Amino acid sequence: MPRLLADITPLKESPAFRRLYIGTSLSAIGTQLTLVAVSLQIYAITQSTLSVGLLSLFALVPLVVAGLYGGAAADAQDRRKGALYSGAALWVTTMLIAVQAWIGLDRVGVLYALIAVQSGAAGINQPTRSSIIPRLVRRELLPAANALSMITYGLAFTVGPPLAGVLVAQVGYAWTYTVDVVPFPSALGALFRLPPPPPEAPPRRAGLATVLEGFRFLGTRPNIRMTFVLDLIAMITSQPRALLPAVGAVLIGGGELTVGILLASSAFGSVLAGLFSGPLGHVHRQGLAVIWSIAGWGASVAGFGCVVVMAGSSALPVPGEGELSLWVLPAALCLVFAGIADSVSSVFRNTILQSATPDAMRGRLQGVFIVVVAGGPRLGDLAAGGQATWLGEGGTAVVGGLACIVLVLAVARCQPRFRQYDSRTPEP
Repeated sequence: MPRLLADITPLKESPAFRRLYIGTSLSAIGTQLTLVAVSLQIYAITQSTLSVGLLSLFALVPLVVAGLYGGAAADAQDRRKGALYSGAALWVTTMLIAVQAWIGLDRVGVLYALIAVQSGAAGINQPTRSSIIPRLVRRELLPAANALSMITYGLAFTVGPPLAGVLVAQVGYAWTYTVDVVPFPSALGALFRLPPPPPEAPPRRAGLATVLEGFRFLGTRPNIRMTFVLDLIAMITSQPRALLPAVGAVLIGGGELTVGILLASSAFGSVLAGLFSGPLGHVHRQGLAVIWSIAGWGASVAGFGCVVVMAGSSALPVPGEGELSLWVLPAALCLVFAGIADSVSSVFRNTILQSATPDAMRGRLQGVFIVVVAGGPRLGDLAAGGQATWLGEGGTAVVGGLACIVLVLAVARCQPRFRQYDSRTPEP
């Protein structure tokens, strides 16, 4: 059992990584709490689902732009300062979100603007922090360090949304946002105490030229490029998130309760993958591990689609709002396995990126990583929504999952170097 559990050696060996991890963990749940609470507040003000949907657009565009620029900035300056300044901007923005609730401003435009600024700060903060980690732990411990991060983010996505609903209902928006404000000093303190990691290359001013330089570098590094390509295939072909409201409303039944359980199931899979990630540190053929874990994601989504198809053709009555169907359990189990597979893929993709990228380029490629992780699922939502109009929700998940498997195996067959990638001799 100890060999199966998460390897906490990075926390033991590196006090700097331990402080950074604890600070990030404390703020992660609060961040999810705030995002969900803002969407609830916008709906309460407007009674419009479209207004809630626009929130994603105001968050995505600054994240993409700032992610690319933030990665370039991370390669051009002291990364500790970049993470500290962007973290401070996140804290100030969160305080302003709380202030607007305390004074009862209730202006949707203000919330859109604040979320845009917060998303832009996160776009700088995330690639900067990620590019620091290889300086804090040994290369062979990077899978363990990334798996520990999966536990944090899995818990944040599992606990944050339902906690936001409970707090908003019980104490209101102002106190809910304030709960997110409180942990930020610990995260900033952890960044402040990091050893200064100046760039190894000569300092350069971050700008469009340095961003494009990162893309040119990526174009010449097939193994690193494959980590992005395979993730985009998985997210665009078989992202089931946009299908869940219809699944909960008319196919499986149960409404928002069913949707909440299914969303939490994938996040719970991430937590399980992190908790039992001990063997991942002994996997050296990491390219092959990425291929099979993404194929496992596709198989799990296809299995989820089969459950939805069977539920839709079943003679059993569809439960009403707040009631659970017998089909919820197998559907949730499929999404738990999908979350596990996605997390394993993420651990190895991030490890390959961190290990095979020179330090002088690490920030820029982490910025691209953030853009892919943020943009891929949204493209997948768009694709799934369009296909569901003529394939149905269950059929879309089945076809998408199978397409994911076929495309991933086909692309991998054309890239033998990625299949042979060995963490002991990382080649970009």
